[in-house]
Amino acid sequence: MKATLMVTTLLGASFALAGNVTGKVSFKGTAPKADVVKMNADPVCAKENAGKKVVKDDVVVNANGTLANVFVYVKEGLKKEAIPADVGSPVTFDQSGCMYTPHVLGVRVGQKLKIVNSDSTMHNVHSLSKTNPSFNSAMPTKGQTIEKDFKKAEFPVKVKCDVHGWMAGYIGVMEHPFFAVSDSSGAFSINNLPPGDYKLEAWHEKFGTKMADVKVTAAGAGPVEFTFN
Repeated sequence: MKATLMVTTLLGASFALAGNVTGKVSFKGTAPKADVVKMNADPVCAKENAGKKVVKDDVVVNANGTLANVFVYVKEGLKKEAIPADVGSPVTFDQSGCMYTPHVLGVRVGQKLKIVNSDSTMHNVHSLSKTNPSFNSAMPTKGQTIEKDFKKAEFPVKVKCDVHGWMAGYIGVMEHPFFAVSDSSGAFSINNLPPGDYKLEAWHEKFGTKMADVKVTAAGAGPVEFTFN
């Protein structure tokens, strides 16, 4: 009982002192021309996107010269006792407008992944996982939801739709919750990270990885900047 109380006390103290790591992902150079997605093969997809210019989301350079859809996570330095046991509520992975939303996301080992079909057409969600068992589930009905989870850490896990070849997304399966994805302004925030010295990795599906060392105090750390080109 004393040992359990001590561990609980230490964890409580760690999170009381935890800080946030903020930063951004910059892009230098000429942004590659985005490939236009042609959806004429499926009238439902074409109708859903009528009047829109839909482009692939594998490289999204924001108007402010930053890069979206970069997965940033703690790669080294995290102590096992600092990892919260509660994996959190389900994370939603939507099929909307015949695209995956979000394009890049993270879940914890054991956390539920809620997969939704918001389109009035057949989709199937096919994980190309290697460490975890792959799944390939048909989702023919609008509003249909299924839940999946992963038993082991794995990154990245590519997900595709075999019906619509342009649809692809990536999932980071982590043992811990200290990860984030850069947004439409290139910003990211990893919250409640206990004080310590860490190595962060930023991953992009086309441009590879970048590393950064960061020291976290109760006041947090940042700004951390990654630059891809």
